[in-house]
Amino acid sequence: AAIAIAGVTWALIGYSLAFDGTALLLGGLNHVALHDVGFTPREGTTIPQLVFFAFQATFCIITVALIAGAVVERMRFGAFLVFAAVWSIVVYSVLAHWSFGGGWLTQNGLLDFAGGVPVEMASGFSALAAALVVGARKDYGRQALLPHNAVYVLAGAGLLWFGWFGFNGGSGFSTGNSSVLAFTNTLLTPCCTLVMWFVLDLVRGRKVTAIGAATAIIVGCVLITPAGAFISPAWAMALGAVGALPCYAVIVWRPRTRVDETLDVLAAHGMAGFTGILFIGFFAQLAWNGAADGLVYGNASQLGDQALAAAVAPAYAFTVTYVLLRVIGFLMPLRSTERQEALGMDVIHHGEEAYASGEGAILVTPEAGVEAEVPVSP
Repeated sequence: AAIAIAGVTWALIGYSLAFDGTALLLGGLNHVALHDVGFTPREGTTIPQLVFFAFQATFCIITVALIAGAVVERMRFGAFLVFAAVWSIVVYSVLAHWSFGGGWLTQNGLLDFAGGVPVEMASGFSALAAALVVGARKDYGRQALLPHNAVYVLAGAGLLWFGWFGFNGGSGFSTGNSSVLAFTNTLLTPCCTLVMWFVLDLVRGRKVTAIGAATAIIVGCVLITPAGAFISPAWAMALGAVGALPCYAVIVWRPRTRVDETLDVLAAHGMAGFTGILFIGFFAQLAWNGAADGLVYGNASQLGDQALAAAVAPAYAFTVTYVLLRVIGFLMPLRSTERQEALGMDVIHHGEEAYASGEGAILVTPEAGVEAEVPVSP
């Protein structure tokens, strides 16, 4: 759903609002429906603008998908489709323009290599807002809600790490030094995050787990996303270790609240993106990035630029997401009923399940609210 909805809105208007012109708050409409987006290289790159559009589309798509992780098993499918379409325009495109589309944060001096603002912080703090509006799952806090399949989770994390080399390395839009540095740091930072995660788990008296390792991989990849081409490999390793601490703390704290933010998007993306953005302000190094030094190397103003983005972006994403979901909830049902939640969203909204036992399935007629046992062919 995220691929379809965000992909279409990005092509129709989102890309234009994010990357057309250098107005302070929002891009123009010259590229609506990909008008004048062709084979000519985009300014500042050596790649055709069509390729640039498609690459940036993947950022928008994954950000929308991440927010879905906060409200799984309870938000209605139709409401999510509406949310995805509007959010990708009023939140993602706006923040993308501010941070790397030529908007006011960019003009102010923000360094964000691959989406710490519009992807990571936006998804994390929007996920928090979504979880607050939609509410917790019916069994949250009353029974253990265990991961479905640890093997799949770990395999998925490995695939994500592999893909992140393209996500970060590709954001240099060339085979130059920035892409090489980002590619290398995307290896080093998650490695160090994994090691620190192991230590934190053991210090808390727990065993090192596959789910914990998968979470650490994602946290490490997110930490280096904004900083990939702005800090040295040594500082990238330090970021992986130190940045694990606040993210781990949020993961430990969140289940003690009534905030059922199911996949810990706030911790793994919001907090990690926040940490990565601030880390640049301290440890950016002109000798490595060719752009600016951070506080440690004598440029205090860079920390101010990064801190401003770290304050404004989460506030904007949280506020707009919260209001948007309230409006959608006023116009149409936002959350499934307890009965529908008990039956499962797959059955209710899609008429199918991930696994069929061969012993029969529940046929649901939503209009009549009738359930009947029907045979399923093995």
